Amino acid sequence: MSEKQGVTPRNEDYSRWYTDVVQMAELADYAPVRGCMIILPYGYELWEAVRAGLDRRFKETGHRNAYFPLFIPESFLKKEAEHVEGFSPELAVVTIGGGKELEEPLVVRPTSETIIGWAYAKWIQSYRDLPVLINQWANVVRWEMRTRLFLRTMEFLWQEGHTAHATYDEAEEETRRMLDIYRDFAVTDAAIPVIPGRKSDSEKFAGALHSYTIEAMMGDRRALQSGTSHNLGQNFAKAFDIKYLDLNNELQYCWTTSWGLSTRFIGAMIMAHGDDKGLRLPPRMAPIQVVIVPIYKDEAEKTAVMDTVWRMKATLRDADIRVHVDDREGQTPGFKYNDWEMRGVPLRMEIGPKDVQKNSVALARRDIPGREGKQFVPQEGIVTAVRNLLDDIQANMLKQATEFRDSNLTEVVGDYQRFGEIIESGGWALTWFSGDREEEQKIKEDFQCVSRCFPLEQPYPNQTGPSIVSGKTAQKMAFFARSY
Repeated sequence: MSEKQGVTPRNEDYSRWYTDVVQMAELADYAPVRGCMIILPYGYELWEAVRAGLDRRFKETGHRNAYFPLFIPESFLKKEAEHVEGFSPELAVVTIGGGKELEEPLVVRPTSETIIGWAYAKWIQSYRDLPVLINQWANVVRWEMRTRLFLRTMEFLWQEGHTAHATYDEAEEETRRMLDIYRDFAVTDAAIPVIPGRKSDSEKFAGALHSYTIEAMMGDRRALQSGTSHNLGQNFAKAFDIKYLDLNNELQYCWTTSWGLSTRFIGAMIMAHGDDKGLRLPPRMAPIQVVIVPIYKDEAEKTAVMDTVWRMKATLRDADIRVHVDDREGQTPGFKYNDWEMRGVPLRMEIGPKDVQKNSVALARRDIPGREGKQFVPQEGIVTAVRNLLDDIQANMLKQATEFRDSNLTEVVGDYQRFGEIIESGGWALTWFSGDREEEQKIKEDFQCVSRCFPLEQPYPNQTGPSIVSGKTAQKMAFFARSY
């Protein structure tokens, strides 16, 4: 452990650094059941910020929240063969209830396409009932063998949207709309410059027609799938008999979608922005945007300083700025500075006797270390000064993350050896790719990675090129990288 910084340096052991930050910033703790976690208040406040940012966007586009059961009849999953095959290794199954063996085993939901498909078959009768636009905030269980706090746990929190439409085009439009909502949230709120794209057939969601993803680069350059949106076609509609009478009074199968983002996104924020001092939180996501640290030596100084501290807090709070006063006794200002840097608070306000005399405060930015990130501003007009700084921090964190990502993206055409060198070095390779399953499997065997996505913004949209493995003509380029 680094005595000065408190966490394992990233370049020494990135995995240990991540775990140190999660625990020392008090985001989560291990549970007594292997692979599960306890989300602590500070970590849950981050999840609440994720939920608020997404929920607002969902409702603005006409979606409504509902809730579906945790337990799903085992037979439901078997109705969609590709779906059950994809999830079988991860299922938790209940066979005994109330001390008796159940007539039919119940699956603890890994996702809700099947139970919601069953409900939609009851609710949808006519084209007038469409579209159905429902989201739920819930927990799911997937029996993961290799787990890591937030990134991959047996139980996790998420939202899952499920919609039904009259046509393929409407379902595809919905799928892409929700992907763009995820992209906008990640970029605008979380300052993470994600790459939106379509998954290959090998990597798409089990049972989907098309899967789309937002891919983020972490601080160790690995990729993290941070949100997905799926056009399910008519697969689930046919499995659960979801039909509607069209304008010609003829029965048609619906076209359905599903889309989700989970507590894994908290892991994305940690790894996309964190440094050797701990978390760095973008102001729009931070539970505390400004922490005020009082500085005094004796009771006389304390009285004057605290009067100013409480006045500054009230002024910022009344302006809807999330502010906290660290008035802990027995801890030095230096300890408090390090503690709040660990927790990633974007802006620290220091108030001492000289600041009281000068009617000023010191403001230290989390995104810019040392003296360069510190300035003194008048107490008058403090709200405007703080808001401007928070906006600048938000923009700067996105800029820093974007520059880091772009410096680690490399385009490769027709050179499999060079492609492998980029992957082995930890970078992302953008290359022509046919999407062929056998080619993808060879890359996985050779370099322990798979395609992340075919980016929606193709660098050469009207051209073709040689697929990286076989050399046969490919229509699109894809990103490859090792991932979490």
